[in-house]
Amino acid sequence: TSIDSHAFSSCSKLTSVTIPESVKSIGSGAFSSCSALTSINIPEGVTNIEVYTFENCSSLTSITIPNSVTSIGHGAFQYCSSLTSAIIGNSVTSFGELVFQNCKSLISIVLPNTVQTIGGGLFSGCEALTSVVLPENLDSLLTERRYHLGFFENCNSLSSITLPKYLITIG
Repeated sequence: TSIDSHAFSSCSKLTSVTIPESVKSIGSGAFSSCSALTSINIPEGVTNIEVYTFENCSSLTSITIPNSVTSIGHGAFQYCSSLTSAIIGNSVTSFGELVFQNCKSLISIVLPNTVQTIGGGLFSGCEALTSVVLPENLDSLLTERRYHLGFFENCNSLSSITLPKYLITIG
């Protein structure tokens, strides 16, 4: 029913993972630094993507977050340099800090309207990012002072941001 923290961390020859439907939790750093990992199937029923779960999976090209997931932890996809697309399920309410930091190939992303909290530096260093749609109900974007990174810092290709109607504060 669960995959422990760091269970497959640094398995450099692991290319693909199919997680059975019985798994409900994936521990922090479970697949971090799996440099050959190109695809992973996260089943419905998993409720959280923990901190650093897929950090530095440099060959991962796309990810689909199922509707059962409600939160995505700090640095979950940080340094996934080949990640071009991320489909986020409609139940995610919070993103930790630096979730997509330095995902240099990420092109566009739509955050579902269920998102209420976004951590600082979410897209910092996403050099290929051209388009972002932020959730309608989000009322503030505050930068993370600990890391001194803005949400879109070094997003050199960014040409379109759709801001929410009720946004009050941009840090």
